[in-house]
Amino acid sequence: MIQQTVARLAPLSNTKNVWVVTNGDLRPAITKQLPKIPAKQVLAEPVGRNTAPAIGLAAYLLLRQDPDAVLGLFPSDHVIADEKTFRETLKDGIAIAAAGENIVVLGVRPTRPETGYGYIEVGAPVNSQALRVRRFTEKPDAVRAAEFLEAGNYLWNSGMFLWSARTLTRAMEEHLPKTAALLAKIAAAFGTREFESTFKTLYPKCENISVDYAILEPRSAKGEAASNILCVPADFGWNDLGSWTALYEHRSPDGANLVVADKSFALNASGNYIHAPGKFVAAVGVSGLVVVETEDALLITTLEHAQDVGKVVKYLDEKKLGGLT
Repeated sequence: MIQQTVARLAPLSNTKNVWVVTNGDLRPAITKQLPKIPAKQVLAEPVGRNTAPAIGLAAYLLLRQDPDAVLGLFPSDHVIADEKTFRETLKDGIAIAAAGENIVVLGVRPTRPETGYGYIEVGAPVNSQALRVRRFTEKPDAVRAAEFLEAGNYLWNSGMFLWSARTLTRAMEEHLPKTAALLAKIAAAFGTREFESTFKTLYPKCENISVDYAILEPRSAKGEAASNILCVPADFGWNDLGSWTALYEHRSPDGANLVVADKSFALNASGNYIHAPGKFVAAVGVSGLVVVETEDALLITTLEHAQDVGKVVKYLDEKKLGGLT
């Protein structure tokens, strides 16, 4: 999927302009999968600190090269069905981000009352491509999600953002001044022998927060007229595979059992996602389950509660069990 993410952006930007922020466990695999990206531009966080420090670090690194450079944030777990329309939409967003102190988010028109995505309430049009953002709502319950779908002025937050290096670093300094100062010091050491030690020492001191909570929500809270956050509506067949539920829906749109195993048997069972390579799997009288087995771990949940798996990851981090596969 990370190869696909880079490939669909290639017509718009040289691969030498791609930066990847990941973790130490994944870095070797990523450098192998993306050999055209300079290895020094695949940064492994010493510890996970969510998206605000990660994208903020990239902004400070690029600020030293070109303050007007437009950064795009693209999670690597997205599926894009219509890549041509995706790039056309992206071009509109890049032009808006380059035109001033604008923060641009790509908003996807909702097709169902999804509770696993964040929503963007949009307001007045700025031009033929963009709308002003009124507020962000993170993962509403089923009732509110249905209300948002009915209202017609809510879009899914795709998690894809555009801004200049200057715009983002200024926003970081306004809303996360302590973290911004740390990231500036790390960026200043890039390319020197002190970079790794500086990165390892200072990055864990950064706040653990998403860019949505750190910058976008405080900005939108100022009111539509005062906010510089703009939304470009998008229709390019987007799906976020950041949860087992989304993966199941993507691979089994007809609601059948999706079983990854050597052999399987189902009796009065439907709508399950079971991943147990090398095993025989029998599903009897169950529905809506997610079962994922790896060499040293077993996950059992439901499609309805698959979004809560992030809490398991947090627990593993707290207990120093992050090495599980």
